[in-house]
Parts: sequence; C-alpha cells; structure tokens
Amino acid sequence: MPQKTDTINEYDAILKELRALMIAKNVDYGDSWRKMRLPSITDQIIVKAYRIRSLEESKEPPKVSEGIESEYKDIINYCIFALIKLRESKVA
Repeated sequence: MPQKTDTINEYDAILKELRALMIAKNVDYGDSWRKMRLPSITDQIIVKAYRIRSLEESKEPPKVSEGIESEYKDIINYCIFALIKLRESKVA
C-alpha cells in the first residue's frame, strides 16, 4: 500500500501536469472558457465523461484520440474553471 507521502507527491505531480496543460491550451484558445456560462462548462464535463465511457467500452482502438488520461485531465481543468466562475459570481 502506498505511503501517504507517495500519494501527496503523486497528487502534486498530476497538478503540475494539469497546470502545464492549461497553460499550453491557453496559448491556443486563450481564456475562451470565461465566455462560457457555468451550465456550458458542466456540459463540457459531461461530454468528456461520456467520451471516457465510450473509450472504455469500445472493443476497437479509437481512430483519433488523445486517450482517456487526456479526457480526465480536461475534466479536472474544466472543474477548476467552474470553481473560478462560482467564486466570481459570489463576488459580483
């Protein structure tokens, strides 16, 4: 069983990857998510979750895909964007 410090280190490593991914995508897309309403971000999360399910259940490899891990990373980043939007709406 992994030690608690292993979990923390693994968690921190993934957060670092997610941040780098967000920065890289921000170069391509800018802060386009800021123009989205919260339900639209929720829809994006749902679409990603369905995509993961489809990839998991498929017996054939996808023709074009960044993979399940990529979809999970996108979900987490969309969740962070949703939390930012929620906090902004409480301030406004």
